[in-house]
Amino acid sequence: MTSTAQFHGRCDPKFEAVRGLLQKFVDSGDELGASLAVNVDGDDVVDLWGGYVDADRTLPWNEDTIATVFSNTKNVTSLAILILVERKLLSVNDKVAKYWPEFAANGKEDVEIRHLLSHTSGVGAWDDPMALEALCDTQECTAKLAKQAPWWTPGTASGYHSLTFGYLLGEIVRRITGLSLKEFIRTNIASPLGADFQLGAVEEDWPRISNMIPPPPRGELPPAMEPDSIPMKFMNPLPTVEFANTPAWRQAEIGAANGFGNARSLARILSEVTLAGKEGRKGLLSKQTVDLIFNEQSRGPDVALGIPLRFGVGFALTGDGDTSLDDFLPSGKLCLWGGWGGSMAIMDVERGVTITYVMNKMSNEGPGTSLVKAYIKAIYEALGVSIN
Repeated sequence: MTSTAQFHGRCDPKFEAVRGLLQKFVDSGDELGASLAVNVDGDDVVDLWGGYVDADRTLPWNEDTIATVFSNTKNVTSLAILILVERKLLSVNDKVAKYWPEFAANGKEDVEIRHLLSHTSGVGAWDDPMALEALCDTQECTAKLAKQAPWWTPGTASGYHSLTFGYLLGEIVRRITGLSLKEFIRTNIASPLGADFQLGAVEEDWPRISNMIPPPPRGELPPAMEPDSIPMKFMNPLPTVEFANTPAWRQAEIGAANGFGNARSLARILSEVTLAGKEGRKGLLSKQTVDLIFNEQSRGPDVALGIPLRFGVGFALTGDGDTSLDDFLPSGKLCLWGGWGGSMAIMDVERGVTITYVMNKMSNEGPGTSLVKAYIKAIYEALGVSIN
């Protein structure tokens, strides 16, 4: 398969291998449309975009193309909470019920905000069966979570809160600031930083949104994902790509999953984590607040995903060869998370490097698709950093 769609934008000469990979994968059909950004010490050394927004490969992915980034959204939601920490409006060790008294019901009185941020609260999904359309009713989703009991003793294990993460933390934001999570992100993160990112997307921006292309069918579920298994209990409701391409999804406030942006906007936002405390720079966070991220909250098999993970406060952390992230990332002080299908954000605090990637052709691989791993390897090779 050949392509006439070239990758455009800025690329420091020493990162030309990254541009070459993007072009290679679009030409081969492994990639459809994508954007990739690398910021080093505040300098956008890579800001590339290209490919196509449609499966027929007729419409180009442009500089202002945006797409839903699925769970990459969680990175921005976590940043929102850290901003409240920075402003001394809360502590991650506070009880959730301090701000949201109704949440104390059914044995959740000791759940702390750090438990929500690290997927260890025990409120990983809903007890009641949920239709996808129900996700659009933020108030009802949140009220249901406040009433139910935790599925395990909070703080003792992680169980990936694939959808509840945003409703739980969004309610904390609302109780403290009076703003919805959508409005808080707009007024306190995206607008001040000049970042083209939204939770949901206003209708006037819909023409520049790339629909997501579903991954191949999974076939039979593996034994750990049988319909009545614990991991499947977390898939309530079971998301579909088709729903993510609807107006209902675009209009909703799903703080765990329906952020819209591109690599440039995510790099601009998440560099606030990477570069916090850099000399002469006044950002949204201090180094002291970012250091909280690296306080380990859980380590071991995640009861929802069934893979070994290490979570800090708001983000996943690399381990010592004992997590599913260690085979494609360097050692050191870095935090990250990605989205369903392949998007990724890495905040390498130790090296001052932020890497973000947003695409539209989805994969069933993860965490870290083969394409992501190739990009990351090329980026770190250009930086002279080896990956174990």
